[in-house]
Amino acid sequence: MTQDVTLQPGSVALADWRRVYFGAQVALDQDCRSTIESGARTIEAIVAKGEPVYGVNTGFGKLASVRIGSGDLATLQRNIVLSHAAGVGDPLPVAVVRLVMALKLASLAQGASGVRWSTIEHLTACLKANLVPVIPGQGSVGASGDLAPLAHMTAALMGVGEFFVDGRRVPAEAALAQAGLASLALGPKEGLALLNGTQVSTALALAGLFEAERVFQAALVTGALATDAAKGSDGPFDERIQKLRRHRGQIEVAATLRALMQGSAIRASHLTNDDRVQDPYCLRCQPQVMGAVLDLLRQAGETLGTEANGVSDNPLVFSETGEVISGGNFHAEPVAFAADMIAMALCEIGSLAERRIAMLVDPALSGLPAFLTPKPGLNSGFMIPQVTAAALVSENKQRAYPASVDSIPTSANQEDHVSMATHGARRLLPMAANAANVIGIELLAAVQGCDFHAPMASSERLERARALLRMSVPHLDDDRHMAPDMEQATALVASGALAEAAGADVLPFVTNEARA
Repeated sequence: MTQDVTLQPGSVALADWRRVYFGAQVALDQDCRSTIESGARTIEAIVAKGEPVYGVNTGFGKLASVRIGSGDLATLQRNIVLSHAAGVGDPLPVAVVRLVMALKLASLAQGASGVRWSTIEHLTACLKANLVPVIPGQGSVGASGDLAPLAHMTAALMGVGEFFVDGRRVPAEAALAQAGLASLALGPKEGLALLNGTQVSTALALAGLFEAERVFQAALVTGALATDAAKGSDGPFDERIQKLRRHRGQIEVAATLRALMQGSAIRASHLTNDDRVQDPYCLRCQPQVMGAVLDLLRQAGETLGTEANGVSDNPLVFSETGEVISGGNFHAEPVAFAADMIAMALCEIGSLAERRIAMLVDPALSGLPAFLTPKPGLNSGFMIPQVTAAALVSENKQRAYPASVDSIPTSANQEDHVSMATHGARRLLPMAANAANVIGIELLAAVQGCDFHAPMASSERLERARALLRMSVPHLDDDRHMAPDMEQATALVASGALAEAAGADVLPFVTNEARA
C-alpha cells in the first residue's frame, strides 16, 4: 500500500511527488490556511479600491489594457476558463492528471495566487473523491503557463467538461453531484490562478523521470546478466578505474554492477577459459554511459523538484505589502531543459541495451549459438526481437531532438517566446515505454544466453532475476509466439519487479532514495 502524502507547500520532497504519481492519496497541511486567506484578502482589497490590476479586473494577454467593471468580474473569470479550454488530442493519463492537481494545490497553497480557502478545499475534495478531470494532451506551448490543459482541469471543477470516475468518462456536473460536491464558483483572479502555471508540463516531466528511473534500474540488472551471458570481464568495473574519472554516477553504477555479479560462477569461468582481452563497449563502458545517464537524471530531478515547489502563475500576490506584481514565472524553460535531458537519458539507456542484444545474438561476438537458439536455421530464435529493439531505439532517437530549442509566437506576439516544455515532456512516457520494451527484450536474451552456460550459475542476485522471469517465460528451445514473452518481460521491467528481485538495496536511485 502506497503511503499517503501530506503536502507542505514549498517543501515537498521529490520522493513524495513520486508516491503521488504511483497512487498515494493526497492531503494538504492545514497550517497553510492563514497564508492562503491573507492572499485572498489582498485581492478583496484591490477589488474594493477599484484600481486596475492585471488578471483581477482587466482582460488577459494582448487584452490586458481593457478594464473590466466590478459587476463582470465573476463572468471574466468564468470566460477565461471556458475560452482557454481549447485542447485537443487523447486525454492525459489519470496518474499524470492526479499529479497535476496535487502540484496545482501545492502552488496555490503558498498564498501568492490570491485564491480563497474554499477553492483550495474544492480542489482537495476532488482529489480525495478520485475525480480526475479529462484533459486533452495537446494545446500548450509551455509559456503563459499550460493554459489550455489547465483550463480543462478548472472547467471540470466548475462542472463543465468531464471527469474520469473509476475509469469511465462522466459529465463533470454529474460526477460532482455524485460525490456530493457543488460546482466551483470562481472569485476574482481565481480562474487565471488555476489555469496559469507549469503544472501540466511539470507533471508530465516528473512522470517521465519516475518511469525512466525504473527502466534505468532494470537496465543495470539486464546489463549485468548480458555481461554474464557473454562471459564478459568484470575488470572494467574495478573501483579504482571509476575513482580516477571522479563522476559520482559512474562510481555508483560500477559498484552496482560489481554487487550484482558478485559470486557468479559464470564470471569466474572467464578468468580461466576465455582468451579475449577486451569486451565490446556495450559491456565494458556500462559504468561510463549509465553513470552519465544517472547524473543527468538526477540533474533533471533537481530542476523538477524545485519547479514542483515553486509558484508559477501570474500575477503574484504579496500580502505583506498589498501588492500584485506581474512577471513571467509561467515560462517553463527550466522544465523544457529537464525534459530534454530525460529524453536523452532514455535514448541512451535503450541504445546501449540494444547493442548488448545485438552482441548476444551474434555468435562471433558472444560465443553463443546464433540468435540464441539451439537449432539455428530451423529456428530464428531472437532474430526479430533484436530487430524490434532496434526499431524502438531509432524511434526514441527521432523523439529525442530537443524541444527547448523551438519557439513560436502566440497571442498576437504578446507571448513572443515560448518553451515548448509540454511538447518535450509529453513525449517522455512513450519514450520510457519504448525503452522498457528494449530492456524487456534484453532480459529475455540475457537469461537465454545464461541458460547455455548450465550447470554454471550467475550470482545469487542475478539468479533471483532469472528465476523471476522463468516463473512466466520458459527457456526457448524451438520457435514460439514471441510477443507474449516480450510482454511478460517488459512488465517486470516497468513495474520495478525485476529490480526488486535483483536487490534494490544495491541499485542507485534518482528520486531521493525513493521506493514506492
